[in-house]
Amino acid sequence: MSMVRDQKPYMPFTPMLDLATGVPTYRQIIDQVLGAIASGTLQGGDQLPTVRQLAVDLSINPNTVVRAYRELEIRGMLTTQQGIGTFVTMQPVPIDEAVRQRQLDQLIGDLLARAGAAGLTADEVVARLQEFISEQRGIS
Repeated sequence: MSMVRDQKPYMPFTPMLDLATGVPTYRQIIDQVLGAIASGTLQGGDQLPTVRQLAVDLSINPNTVVRAYRELEIRGMLTTQQGIGTFVTMQPVPIDEAVRQRQLDQLIGDLLARAGAAGLTADEVVARLQEFISEQRGIS
């Protein structure tokens, strides 16, 4: 199966790094790529930025990007074709529950850290989150 034939045009995707979380940079890249795939933002055949370009965009060492891309390749989420680029695999690969839980934990940790920095308590965040969910469901 040739990725070149099925390849879609380059789609800009640049993860956003938060150095204050304590989560390693390569892990943030992995989690954001997995999240983009799970949400449909990235789909099979979509091209990711080159290692060099992503390293420049994020102002990080290219080896960090290589490490993230390599781990995603091992998981079957990405494929790299020398001289062409790195692409999301065409076949859907399920994200295991441990990865989903780690992503959720990271999101919750980020939310609570930002809320705390803004002077909000965890109880206030939970209460507002419950209100928000009710509003989204149309229940008031």
